[in-house]
Amino acid sequence: MPQLRKANKSQTVENATSKSKTTTTILYGSETSKALTNFTLSDLKMPRAFLWALATVKSACAQANQELGLLHADKSVAIQLAAKEIADGLHDNQFPVDVFQTGSGTSTNMNANEVITALVKINSNNTINLHPNDDVNMGQSSNDVIPSCIHLSAAKLISAQLLPSLKHLSDALTKKASEHHDTIKTGRTHLMDAMPLSFAQEISGWRAQVDYAYSQLNNSLASLYKLAIGGTAIGTGINTHTDFAATVTRVLTQRTGLVFTPADNYFRAISAQDTAVDVSGTLKTIAVSLTKISNDIRWLSSGPLNGLNEIQLPELQKGSSIMPGKVNPVIPEAVLMACTQVIGNDTTITLAGQSGSFQLNTMLPLIAHTLVQSIELLSSSSTALADKVINDMLINHAKIKDNLAKNPMLVTALTKLIGYDKSAQIAKKAYAENRTVLAVAMELTNISETELTTLLDPKQLIGTSVK
Repeated sequence: MPQLRKANKSQTVENATSKSKTTTTILYGSETSKALTNFTLSDLKMPRAFLWALATVKSACAQANQELGLLHADKSVAIQLAAKEIADGLHDNQFPVDVFQTGSGTSTNMNANEVITALVKINSNNTINLHPNDDVNMGQSSNDVIPSCIHLSAAKLISAQLLPSLKHLSDALTKKASEHHDTIKTGRTHLMDAMPLSFAQEISGWRAQVDYAYSQLNNSLASLYKLAIGGTAIGTGINTHTDFAATVTRVLTQRTGLVFTPADNYFRAISAQDTAVDVSGTLKTIAVSLTKISNDIRWLSSGPLNGLNEIQLPELQKGSSIMPGKVNPVIPEAVLMACTQVIGNDTTITLAGQSGSFQLNTMLPLIAHTLVQSIELLSSSSTALADKVINDMLINHAKIKDNLAKNPMLVTALTKLIGYDKSAQIAKKAYAENRTVLAVAMELTNISETELTTLLDPKQLIGTSVK
């Protein structure tokens, strides 16, 4: 490692000015060009959130090397300025390497090193010369950088997008439930009529699913905050300062507001992707929850004549190119497709997580791409459900009242007095004759109308609380 004079710690990226602008000039170098020739399996590129994480890690490493006296302040600040441009999305077109590349993500790491080197050359008018490996990649390996970026990008997206989106959906459900405590409707099990409940109670079940998802996802952040950086090639930390990892994670904490620390065991952090698999499992659970909610909404809005028609969704677009006046549940359907993708992504991440052989997992780019996609899909899906469905859906009170009055399952309230068999007789007769349970019970029992009216009052059958 070259001996550099002690860095001036007072000089930082905050007091420097970038001269570079977005450019169509090719900034990457020979290693990236080789990757473009070698890897032509798809048109998929590494996602924006991952590029932000990669640039942020490169910047934090430069500052750490400066603080440790290993990298001159001029070089450190120049690297940080260039990395900030990348983090801000000014040079996404300079990262053309296919997701399906070398399993360690080395090509993408080298791509970043080369682009930063070129940007520094432009920004400094050729007065600062960097080596992409010796300077930009100092103290690093693709094998610890890429896993760190997977954790960083996922943690940032979950904190800044998905958790707020789930909270937004929960709040929308809470508000809608508060409007319908007195809206009593028919419950359903096995898609068949069951005992009544309030609309608020039904919605509370949806909200509880969202709140559970929020809690589980929030708990997963602790594992994502553990970074592989500092482990270098295989976990031994070769060619890295002993304080490098602690310094880098401190800088990342200061810059992101998320509390990062070095991994407890670098050999696990580099060779395995168990944390990504675990987080993906939580994302799958959220997808299953949103699927249940979306399907309930589709069923409840079905009709208008030959379906349940208990709720009416906003008319966002024409429902058919041939059938005028048709209104379809377009947002729930879009969410269902997004959730299906997330569930499939979990299988992809699970299989990719199995690809850790000895000291390295070799499906890191695929895990990075897929995990980011799942988080972003669930974030936008939660927001769409809240803003375009829950907030504006209307309740068809007339339909709900009519269905409830003829619900044969109300007879369940009489079983303690007249027994199961007699109650079943009343239910079947009421359904067959399209009459209310009350009217039939008055014919087939000796219970007074006043008592029957009280016993069969749906408001007395739904309990008293919504949690």
